[in-house]
Amino acid sequence: MTAADSSGPSADPSRSVEVELKFDADDGTPLPDWAALPGVASVGPPERRDLDARYYDTAEFALAAAGYAIRRRSGGPDAGWHIKGPRIGGGRTELGWPLGEPDDEPVPATVRAAVASVTDADLRLIARILNTRTAYALQSAQGGVVAEFVDDRVTATDVRTGVVRTWREWEIELGDAAPADPRAFFSAVEKAVLTAGGRAAASASKLARALGY
Repeated sequence: MTAADSSGPSADPSRSVEVELKFDADDGTPLPDWAALPGVASVGPPERRDLDARYYDTAEFALAAAGYAIRRRSGGPDAGWHIKGPRIGGGRTELGWPLGEPDDEPVPATVRAAVASVTDADLRLIARILNTRTAYALQSAQGGVVAEFVDDRVTATDVRTGVVRTWREWEIELGDAAPADPRAFFSAVEKAVLTAGGRAAASASKLARALGY
């Protein structure tokens, strides 16, 4: 499937930097106990999100080779078009634009323009990832979000081959009230995850795993 340009969203993109850890978990693994995490005083109630993400690249995977990913995601508070940039240090810059209509809209011209320095080749759908996510806000004593923990049940389709893969993973991403130096925090996260029965993630991203990498 080849995606043609469209006028699409015209607003300037939002910009954020993701700093997160990813882990794998078996279906029956209990959630970690976050009581010992530094700076975390309470855990918010579970919030369910049904996410539908579609990823695009060239036939030669030019974006992936340069460390980029284009995603259209519906569902959840950050629904929209996203470009994830190359990982630099512990973070990855993400640009975001609002969704247009309809659901099968092609990659908007504004999104394509943002990766024009990487490639001007046709973009096509390469993977679709459905994710039943349960999110928890890890909060400070002042009510700020130190981090968000998500428990993901993933069903991913490699559009090139039709292969469907399923797995469960956990992610924890720093929030606005995160410590300036998160090393002790992430160390405590890893300890809590391993104690619960989780393990290091088998792949660096959902897209890579959907495509069998």
